[in-house]
Amino acid sequence: MGSITRTSVACVVAGGGPAGMVLGLLLARSGVEVAVLEKYPDFLRDFRGDTVHASTLGLLDELGLGERFAALPQQRERRLTMAFDDGAIIEDFSRLPGAHQHIALVPQWDFLDLLAAAGRESPHFHLAQSAEVDGLLRDGGRVCGVRYADKDTGRTHELRAPLVVAADGRHSTVRDLLGLRPRASAAPHDCLYVRIPRLPGDPDGTFLRFSATGGLIMINRGDYWQGALLIAKGMAEAARADDGAWTRRTISRLAPYTAARMAAIGAADIAVLQIRIDRLARWWAPGALLIGDAAHAMSPIAGVGVNLAVQDAVAAARVLVPALRRGRVSERELARVQRRRQWPTVITQALQRTAQHRFVAASITEEAGAAPLRLPQPLRTLRRWRGLPHLLGRVVGLGIRPEHLTGPLAPLSHG
Repeated sequence: MGSITRTSVACVVAGGGPAGMVLGLLLARSGVEVAVLEKYPDFLRDFRGDTVHASTLGLLDELGLGERFAALPQQRERRLTMAFDDGAIIEDFSRLPGAHQHIALVPQWDFLDLLAAAGRESPHFHLAQSAEVDGLLRDGGRVCGVRYADKDTGRTHELRAPLVVAADGRHSTVRDLLGLRPRASAAPHDCLYVRIPRLPGDPDGTFLRFSATGGLIMINRGDYWQGALLIAKGMAEAARADDGAWTRRTISRLAPYTAARMAAIGAADIAVLQIRIDRLARWWAPGALLIGDAAHAMSPIAGVGVNLAVQDAVAAARVLVPALRRGRVSERELARVQRRRQWPTVITQALQRTAQHRFVAASITEEAGAAPLRLPQPLRTLRRWRGLPHLLGRVVGLGIRPEHLTGPLAPLSHG
């Protein structure tokens, strides 16, 4: 599975995450020969983004994959609770337009397996796993393909294409090979992920707890909680010291019903996610395009990363299919993809930075005797407005500028 027999395709996609798989599927269904290169042998990465919002659920319906997705193991949330020391705010998805008044929490490997299976139904879709891109082919100043290693055999292959799309995440190899550097925004926190058994009598649903004594997100996975504990930058080693004693104490304090079962959690059960928000000034180079986290890394706040990546892929396919059919993609068309997706990204990242400043940073303070963490002033003012939960649900559930299968992709909506 680590190599492709062809020596050329119309498009090479580096990275088999949500952005890369959706783009590959859309191009293949449009008759474009596409190769998706994924460096891992499978999709089994724990603690990857797996929040699928209503906008993406609607897109899956348009792709004819709605029923297949609904059959995956998942938790559906019609509302989320964000609790502070002086009260709570609800994000309510029950009035969203369309067929989906919820968000879905589904293991990302199941989601990616579904997309891969749908892609393989097209003769134009080629997926290689254990295939790691380690070089770019160039013709003058233009990218014209990739060099990649088959990690199963140790052999190196070249694959030529008029377009290379980097969908290989926040630590993008293709981005480094292009010499592009994203501009980072300061993030005050990192995150510890812990699996905690879920027992009868535990609260229902997924909730976020922000307190003067810490910040905790508890994601309902059915038979276990995925706990995400917010910590200050540079604090990860201390949080895992003494076999994770500080982490156990902090989670037990913020979610008291977990206290007894936290005793079984040790440092080996704690995964660290380094939080970063960044964005490229230019998402393209001649013959190459960057989408998803390769172009703009998102914070886990509101779980928007998967959905923005998918929206990037849809917009890119809609713009690029006509060019790929004729065999050449101009810089103007690559810039058009960025213009389409840049302002939704800018707005979403601005909202994430505001959330970090208003309550995430306050919840990870190390000050003794810190005052209770209150709702931010704008939310305290709006809390009595009955429409606030639905407004917040719409912003989170649909996002900024959701994409649809229109233009050259329209036939896909009919199966």
